[in-house]
Amino acid sequence: MPRFSVLIPTHNRAEVLGPAIASVLAQSVTDFEVLVVGDGCTDTSAEVVANFGDPRIRWFDCAKGPGFGYANRNYALRRATGDLVAFLGHDNLYFPDHLARLSATFQAERVMMAYSRPLWIRDDGVIFPFFVNLNTRRARESFMTVGNVLPATTVVYRRKLHDEVGLWPEDIQESGDWVMWKRFLTAYPSGLGFCRIPTCLHFRAIWRDVKKWGPPAVSYLSYLKDEGRFWEPGLDLQLTKDGALPQVQVAALMTQDGSTMIGKIRASVEVLGDSLAWNASLDPNLN
Repeated sequence: MPRFSVLIPTHNRAEVLGPAIASVLAQSVTDFEVLVVGDGCTDTSAEVVANFGDPRIRWFDCAKGPGFGYANRNYALRRATGDLVAFLGHDNLYFPDHLARLSATFQAERVMMAYSRPLWIRDDGVIFPFFVNLNTRRARESFMTVGNVLPATTVVYRRKLHDEVGLWPEDIQESGDWVMWKRFLTAYPSGLGFCRIPTCLHFRAIWRDVKKWGPPAVSYLSYLKDEGRFWEPGLDLQLTKDGALPQVQVAALMTQDGSTMIGKIRASVEVLGDSLAWNASLDPNLN
């Protein structure tokens, strides 16, 4: 049995599905299966999957389900064979060591679910890290009561959790990932692992508002960048506006010199975090 089952739900985004799958196949860890779940796809998604010709990839061509098609995801998950389930949005990208770094967090038997530091990337290539540690009390309380701050692509969990708390909720239209993560954390409050190193990129879904997406912290960081307050150059990939999709451009950059680019991103995330912490320490109103 493989170590990982990578779940990729998709609906008519063939133009970005290919780069997403390629980012899985480029992993330093090769012990995985890829479950691509077509949620009523009427485009060329099936051909994109078939063209890879990799026996580790399984294509599930399902009729369109309600909302985000959670029932279709469950259909594939019931056939998953990996010990760990990783998620990849069809419009997101893994860094080559995503599975390796998340796998390391599960060396501790108590860990049931883990995530890496989220990175949101704007259409122009500006990257916004989110400094959230859900093992801290205030962050956990906010997550459990206010809203989700974890892009599903950052998350890996033990497949056996589905036997204990159930599969994706099929009675809701959206936010099924948030429901799942809260179930896991309720069942295992001390079972959360956190990889502080970013391991993937979360792009804006085409149906989300260009000016308002991601948690409030992303809007604040966007303000800092656009107002020229302070920013780290490694967090600006300077994508072109020639019509090529951001995912396609970033995938090309990763192919050309991914290790250098990713190294700069990670170093810049650390420096930006230190800068934000320094500014916060100077705020006399800080609680």
